[in-house]
Amino acid sequence: MKIAIATGLVAASALAVSAPADARQGCGPGMHRAMHGMCVPNRGARQVWVVGHYYPGRGYWYQNRWYQHRVRHHSGWRYR
Repeated sequence: MKIAIATGLVAASALAVSAPADARQGCGPGMHRAMHGMCVPNRGARQVWVVGHYYPGRGYWYQNRWYQHRVRHHSGWRYR
């Protein structure tokens, strides 16, 4: 009888100790879990970058890269 009570107490305490760990796995308000399990903030609509437009603090957006300088080249622009 003592073994059954001890086993029951151990099982109940293991269940009680593991419950808060499950609650802490969430990302919290305003966050969601991305690929590979990282927590990232929720964002609204995605911003569309305009090619050749200068964005303060970032530079010029061209071919999926940011460039800090652009110069005239033939009949267009060259980004550096």
